[in-house]
Amino acid sequence: MRVALITLGCDKNTVDSERYLAQLVDHGAVQVDDAADAELIIVNTCGFIDAAKAESIDAIVAAGRMKSEGAAQAVVAVGCMVERHKGELEAALPEVDFFLGASEMEQLVPRLLERGLIGDSVTQHPGVRLYAGDTPHVRYLKISEGCDHGCAFCAIPLMRGKHRSFALDEIVREAQLLELQGAREVNLVAQDLAHYGRDRQDNLRLPDLLEALVRETSIPWIRNMYLYSAGITPRLLEVIARESRIVRYLDMPIQHASDAVLERMRRPEREKTIREKVARFRDAVPELAIRTTCIVGFPGETDDDFQRLCDFLEEIKFERVGVFTYSAQEGTRAAEMVDDVPDEVKRDRLERLTELQRAITAERYESRLGQRVLVLSEGDRRARLPWQADDIDGLTLLDADVPVGAFAEVEVVDVVDDYDFEARVLTVHPTPAAPVVRSGRVLPVTSVGSFGR
Repeated sequence: MRVALITLGCDKNTVDSERYLAQLVDHGAVQVDDAADAELIIVNTCGFIDAAKAESIDAIVAAGRMKSEGAAQAVVAVGCMVERHKGELEAALPEVDFFLGASEMEQLVPRLLERGLIGDSVTQHPGVRLYAGDTPHVRYLKISEGCDHGCAFCAIPLMRGKHRSFALDEIVREAQLLELQGAREVNLVAQDLAHYGRDRQDNLRLPDLLEALVRETSIPWIRNMYLYSAGITPRLLEVIARESRIVRYLDMPIQHASDAVLERMRRPEREKTIREKVARFRDAVPELAIRTTCIVGFPGETDDDFQRLCDFLEEIKFERVGVFTYSAQEGTRAAEMVDDVPDEVKRDRLERLTELQRAITAERYESRLGQRVLVLSEGDRRARLPWQADDIDGLTLLDADVPVGAFAEVEVVDVVDDYDFEARVLTVHPTPAAPVVRSGRVLPVTSVGSFGR
């Protein structure tokens, strides 16, 4: 059975898809990149915002069209949007064979077995690769599921449930397997990395996990993606500052800087504490790059609130800021509020904040000129500096070829197109030998543990 797995949404969905595909291939499926070549099409949906839902529906409809035209035998839709709208989707899209929400994914293999779409024999192949897509040197490792934070605008707890940390030894084992297949950078992802371990009885927290990853793997870059500032402890900062293989980078969403808006958002911190913590973070970890996200147009946001956010960003000078306009999400507390900021005002504030941050980023980036640092090559004379996370923080353009997945020492010489750099290659570091992949099969999930489920 040829299987195409279409993944939409965040990096956490990407991790889930890799695990699902690992199970399917172990049952005899063959992964194909083009859905037009597949006999079974699985769409892993995103339900975070309206645009993501629309994209997910479009993908499901397109897959259903392929089935009706005879190109595919079956279509399955899974994931976050299905978790929230399963009944509606079943009624509207009868061409889909079945739907599974994010909390039902253990049923995927049994349901496919019932329909004879995959084989029932399982053969484990220790040491072979997990599915890695087009960039096996850059991988994502999910360390927990769900979220206990009660942010008024966010539907993630409705889709992913309460926070559950995965066992530390299972996470380390998965990281080791990613390294075996060629991972040179592993990005740790969760709804809030800083919340890791608080639900477990072993008293292990994120600093313990980072130390274990450094001790038990040789992965050159370990990056922390998405931490609430409230959970960033002095010990965590000490580990980041001490361990050179932990990238000095924090993806730390603040969402706003007006206390009135933060209170309505049900965020855990206020402007004063965010300011103090950012100063503490930068003092504890030299050369730390901080990325954040902000929402404009939240219900009740006044011109003064928005100006306070602008002033705060000008003062703090984050390296990068992702800006989004508010849209009500069904089932959230904010959806019960009056959405009283007109769309044109939201768009204007988005543009103004984006332009403001463009200038701030340029200023921060120009301070990096002349530095000698390591880059990770993406091929075609493109690479990423430590403060450039995969797919969101721009690229560095090199003056010489460096093999994909190799590290090189460079001198940063210029900023181009606001968010990219130019750099001169000084030294290319040897690339480790490629890992042995026996039979080219995907490592079955059963060989790397239950991932905390």
